[in-house]
Amino acid sequence: MNASLQAVRARNLRTVALLAALFLIPLLLAFCMYYGASWRPAQRTNHGELILPVRNLPRASAAYGATTFTHAWSLVYVGAGACDDVCKGALYVMQQTQLGLNHDMHRVQRVFLATGPFDMQESFVHEHPGLIVIHAAGPETEELVRQFPEDGRAHAIFIVDPLGNLMMGFDTRENPKGLREDLIKLLTLSNIG
Repeated sequence: MNASLQAVRARNLRTVALLAALFLIPLLLAFCMYYGASWRPAQRTNHGELILPVRNLPRASAAYGATTFTHAWSLVYVGAGACDDVCKGALYVMQQTQLGLNHDMHRVQRVFLATGPFDMQESFVHEHPGLIVIHAAGPETEELVRQFPEDGRAHAIFIVDPLGNLMMGFDTRENPKGLREDLIKLLTLSNIG
């Protein structure tokens, strides 16, 4: 009887050890892969640079209305009013990104903050239909322009959420698909705008 009791105990211990191994081995492997190997999951999934802390844009001035940055997601470019080739390239990327959103394109607006004298010619209006141009060369828009980071501003497109928060910047020299992917993620996860 004693021998059969020891055999049952041994069999039960093996069963418990096997069950413990089934749960602990995958956990141990995951721990080793994460901390011990050079492989790591991606640290971030966004292509643009998050602006931390988020900057709340001023609500209104004589140059723009109270709802300019509060009813839709905004792609914003800050540049000189003369709009050189870099500016034209950024405006084109903004336009193509908005068009690439298909059924969500109505949730996004494009804004050009012209920090210098700006002469809106017929050809410019024709090339960029729906573009909101804010003449940001005067003192009433200083606070607004100051919210956008100066470092690399000439090559940056900024994303402003429908609550008027400047939240992300995207380098126009990078692949423009990244801007569209970031925007699609934001629109998918957002309940606003």
